[in-house]
Amino acid sequence: MFHNYDLQIDIYDPKKVIILIYRHMVQAVSIKNVSKNDKSLEIEWNDGEKSNFHFMWLRDNCPYGVHPTARQRSFNLLTVSNNIHPKTYSITQDGKLEIKWSEGEHTSHFDPLWLRNHCYTINNKKPYTSPYVLWDARLKDDMGKVTVECEEVMNSDEGLIKWMEQLHHYGFSLLHNAPTEKKSALKILHRISHIRETFFGTPFDVINIPKPNNTAYTSLGLRNHSDLPYYEYMPGYQFLHCLVNDAKGGLSLVIDGFHVAKYLKENDPSAFEILAKTHVKFKDNDYTQNKIRIFHSPMIKLTKDNDFSEIRFSVATMAAMDCPPNEMEKFYFAYKKFAKLVHDDEFAVKFRIKAGDILSFDNRRILHGRTEFDPNSGLRHLQGYYSDRDEILSRLNYLKKIEI
Repeated sequence: MFHNYDLQIDIYDPKKVIILIYRHMVQAVSIKNVSKNDKSLEIEWNDGEKSNFHFMWLRDNCPYGVHPTARQRSFNLLTVSNNIHPKTYSITQDGKLEIKWSEGEHTSHFDPLWLRNHCYTINNKKPYTSPYVLWDARLKDDMGKVTVECEEVMNSDEGLIKWMEQLHHYGFSLLHNAPTEKKSALKILHRISHIRETFFGTPFDVINIPKPNNTAYTSLGLRNHSDLPYYEYMPGYQFLHCLVNDAKGGLSLVIDGFHVAKYLKENDPSAFEILAKTHVKFKDNDYTQNKIRIFHSPMIKLTKDNDFSEIRFSVATMAAMDCPPNEMEKFYFAYKKFAKLVHDDEFAVKFRIKAGDILSFDNRRILHGRTEFDPNSGLRHLQGYYSDRDEILSRLNYLKKIEI
């Protein structure tokens, strides 16, 4: 039990725990002093930390300038001048910062906890912590970290959070014991959000067919790759639902592209830099379509914090390179080195997907493939779905009550 004076709260009631934590934080965070500079207010907190808030930032973030139900900013920044400033400022009896502005006869009140949580002075001094757990072939011995039961996901938000956190942190998850009827994964995926349509249809059937328009629809082995890299915004997540797998061969492979990129950066930084800056041309010329898709992108993309954002890799859908002549040899040296690494067994987790499994993975991080299978030995039928990465992250934010 948590104890707060005479208040006792069961830790298994998440809503009550959140209320208790919030009350504790409100009590712990208070404004000790406020002073005015030329363009900002400086706040000294009760714990000794200091924050600097620019006048325009404060006016723009006044809580009264947010629509109560739309939860979007209604304040128009263009209605005030660049010279706006506090006429007066003070701390109210309930601890809020009150500002009476020089323009518009407007008064703002700021909750101290909100100000502290959104303090860009303090937040920009915090070291960045990556949310990603990088892994290699050794994860095969600890698959419990990336598995979840369908029943958990369908029957509780805790199970859904567990699944999505595996997807976010590890980049992939194996969901067990789902139904095996066609399109039955839709109900499970809708626990997250809507799915993303592509020209392959929803779901798309991964089976051996005559005259395939994609090598996935053959019994051939598939080199490790990202799906649809020729889209400007390629799908964030892919879900492969196994309905039946009686064929010999056809083992599934997943590779953490972020981990391979980190390995390349540490062991050959020049090759890493080339792949992070050189735009590769990806293309799709599907004979069943009335479109030709072309998109240029580096194979490795980084975030503003220099963390990994995206891996785009597909030998099958890479078009003829058209980088400057003096860069071609360097590019192919780096490209071959990366290609060799993403097909190295040291980085791959290999397993046999079985009926009722849903292999889920971040398509912009995890490279996936399969070994060849014998179509005469039995049926192998998977159904595939796509979802945008935003849907996973935003659903997690909602369920975990992330403050914005």
